[in-house]
Amino acid sequence: MIERKSGMQDRYSYGIGEWYGRSFVHLTPEERLTYAELQLQPKRERADQPCLPRSTPRATVLCTKEGGVCSIRLYKQGGATGQVGVAPNEAGILCTTCPYRFYEAGRVFRWIGEQILGHGDPLVIGQVGFLEREDGRVVADSEQSGPDDVGRIDHVLVHPHTTVLSWCALEMQAVYFSGGSMKRDFRMILDWTDPGLPFPAARRRLDYRSSGPKRLMPQLQIKVPTLRRWGKKMCVLVDQSFYGALAPMDTVADLSNCDIAWFVVGYDEREGAASLVTRFVHFTTLERAVEGLTAGRAVSLSVFEERIRAKLERESAL
Repeated sequence: MIERKSGMQDRYSYGIGEWYGRSFVHLTPEERLTYAELQLQPKRERADQPCLPRSTPRATVLCTKEGGVCSIRLYKQGGATGQVGVAPNEAGILCTTCPYRFYEAGRVFRWIGEQILGHGDPLVIGQVGFLEREDGRVVADSEQSGPDDVGRIDHVLVHPHTTVLSWCALEMQAVYFSGGSMKRDFRMILDWTDPGLPFPAARRRLDYRSSGPKRLMPQLQIKVPTLRRWGKKMCVLVDQSFYGALAPMDTVADLSNCDIAWFVVGYDEREGAASLVTRFVHFTTLERAVEGLTAGRAVSLSVFEERIRAKLERESAL
């Protein structure tokens, strides 16, 4: 056990939540060491690992996520004891960093199909071209401003038994993080000999600004107006940590009046392994969603101009 001096403060940082679909806190030290050694091998020499959320008893899907980290979570190290554990209460929930984590057992597709299309077993089509150039070609990733792939709809869910095509669009959004690379944790695990949990080797934080306003919001602003004209719904799937970081959004009471249906999931860890669970659905308009993603509404003209005057006064005093 690491000895800590009395009076030292508790430390918090984000580290591995799930590694190749398995809960980090329930891995044995030997299993953690195996995964860490794997990451430090040349990429071509690494043994393939299954993507548990996408795999089924009949077919194994291989993980394509660099590092294999599906989710991260906040850990706490006690100042007096040095003991490491998951941060208490809601602070320590799993935060999804790989969108493939949402695929577990096809649960979210059935949920969305039932809620929006009235059918719990929709057909799921991925990466459907949405924007095209004047020559008819789908807009390529390299032709878009920034890293956002707005040229395609992530998923289209289709009712399998209607004469008239009945469908909805779906975007899945995981959260990015900023701070030290996970490779620092991998290297630290190689030398970890304590029987307890290792504390993350680097300071990290969840980057909702990059995940929401910079990535998700342009997707919605470009796609939703067209879908709205077509009379179609945009579904957005996020986990409860992501949704909790948004500003409050006014909701509409009925599906028919919404532009965007937010589907929010969480994780049940009562059995040791984390299992994806459905939480709730919120119906909003595009305008309210943009306000939620930017974490606020525009201030009044008088308030804004007061801030201008305050800055002018400060600068003139320099």
